[in-house]
Amino acid sequence: MDMRAILDRLIGFETVSHMTNLPLLRFVEGLLAEAGIPSTLIFDETGEKANLWARVGPADVPGVILSGHVDVVPVEGQAWTRPAFEVTQEGSRLYGRGTTDMKGFDACAIACMLEAAKRDLKVPLILALSHDEEIGCRGVGSMIDAMAEWSVPPRLCIVGEPTSMEAAIGHKGKVALRVTCQGRAGHSSLAPQALNAIHMAMDFGMGVRALQAEVAATGPSDADYDVPYTTLHMGKITGGVQVNVVAHQCVIDMEIRSLAQDDPQALIARVEAVAEAVVAPLRNDFPEAAITVERLWDYPGLGTEADADVVSFVKGLTGGNTHLKVAYGTEGGMFAQRLGLPTVICGPGAMAQGHMPDEYVELAQLQRCEAMMAALLARCEAGF
Repeated sequence: MDMRAILDRLIGFETVSHMTNLPLLRFVEGLLAEAGIPSTLIFDETGEKANLWARVGPADVPGVILSGHVDVVPVEGQAWTRPAFEVTQEGSRLYGRGTTDMKGFDACAIACMLEAAKRDLKVPLILALSHDEEIGCRGVGSMIDAMAEWSVPPRLCIVGEPTSMEAAIGHKGKVALRVTCQGRAGHSSLAPQALNAIHMAMDFGMGVRALQAEVAATGPSDADYDVPYTTLHMGKITGGVQVNVVAHQCVIDMEIRSLAQDDPQALIARVEAVAEAVVAPLRNDFPEAAITVERLWDYPGLGTEADADVVSFVKGLTGGNTHLKVAYGTEGGMFAQRLGLPTVICGPGAMAQGHMPDEYVELAQLQRCEAMMAALLARCEAGF
């Protein structure tokens, strides 16, 4: 089965992050098995999702990981003009959810594995497909834990997120936080005698905005990013019962996207200090007043040096001579930090098309990815 046929099948599986990915993985597992390639599934605690890894080539030689995720973001609320979960070709574009982010790369990597099974590789190829990347890289950790136990560790990792086939060497880390403001309920006609948690949240938000301005003005800076500083962003706020009730609780979900030079824990401590500054003046009159900051999940940033061997290696595969850093997060930082792997992000398509209605990938981008895979196979046959 060639890349295009594989992509058609992959897009047909509705693998939104809250849904099972097992039908897709069973398809990949069967495809690999037909080529004589064994694969391993690592299930999550529900048994409804899994990661998959497979190797072609010698087990006693460090190999090259081709890493991709198979979950996609929802399509609800988006104005699609084409079927979201089937491939529609119009001119040079292939439309469908996940064509860019990132089943296009997955299809190229799977096709590469099938071709690799026909070759005598001196350096193995390792396919690594993960779940729940779109909700914070929360699935790949169990697969990385398993790889950490291998007697022969991998050699390097290529993460196939969309970079227009340029070598990306960095992205920011991310921490997701839940901030809970606790006040005192009351009737709105006696509002001054209660403590409005929504007002507390507003004061907290103003403090976070002031902290953001300070970080932007005086914190570390990296001009390789579109936003060259660490960002603090409040994305969701929930609170209150109805208009004539003083809200006793308000919850804010927020994130910190940090440069490698910034310490996420120190930034969380500063967010907690903002919370304390709001609550402290209230405690005498309202002992129950509180703002708690809970760390929900996180992933590390990626900071591969521009002159690292893995960067020149990937550039050699693509024929490119430039590199970049990307605004979005990937599992690349986890492979680099937890396994110590030299890691580069390089894949077909542009993230400007990802997550959008009528998501698409250009055929030329997939062809460039196939060419990279062919060059990689040749290097693995030659032993690098």
